[in-house]
Amino acid sequence: MAQGTPTKVKKRKKSVLKRAAQSIKRSAINRANRTRVRSMIKSLRGAINAGDGSAAGKLLSTTVASIDRAVAKGVLTKNTANRYKSRLALACNDLQAQPRA
Repeated sequence: MAQGTPTKVKKRKKSVLKRAAQSIKRSAINRANRTRVRSMIKSLRGAINAGDGSAAGKLLSTTVASIDRAVAKGVLTKNTANRYKSRLALACNDLQAQPRA
């Protein structure tokens, strides 16, 4: 379903209406959590691409924590989170291992 489109409820039962309202609320929360994680990953990748090792080192711990929080909330699966964390950590380690020119 596209973002911002209303949920169509065919039946007017109380439980169906409640489920629809819960679904809308939950999807908004999940979207916010997913956006938070993606923006943190994007800022970390920006620091890595810029070659800023100190900023990348600081951002890595907060980004990993937000990824773990997203897994706990059910926004990301465990394997996806581990893949993100592994790739980001490798990139940060490579950046810090490079000799300063």
